[in-house]
Amino acid sequence: LEPLVESGGGSVQAGGSLKLSCVASPYTYSYCMAWFRQAPGKDREGVAFIDNLVKTTTYIDPVKGRFTISQDNAKNTLYLQMNSLKPEDTARYFCATRRYCSGDYGYWGQGTQVTVSS
Repeated sequence: LEPLVESGGGSVQAGGSLKLSCVASPYTYSYCMAWFRQAPGKDREGVAFIDNLVKTTTYIDPVKGRFTISQDNAKNTLYLQMNSLKPEDTARYFCATRRYCSGDYGYWGQGTQVTVSS
């Protein structure tokens, strides 16, 4: 059983939308999870973070107002709704989890590719 499995990536034109999903195992699902992305030649960056224990979400400035992170506890699934996509959002997107909301993000998925054309 993979710890985290992402899906939902694809190719879209600028202005389009995609919804990424990340299914976790019961062992790796956590109230504290995040989406990261890595574009070719660039460092990996955290994009959106959720702490459902304290009901907070955090986004980096370039995606504020366009991306929404959420969870479905019944399905052990993390989501990232991405609207008004821009070519600079092109990257491989990864979900990650911090078990018990402490320590580093210790579990990662394999990622799903998002490509936005102008």
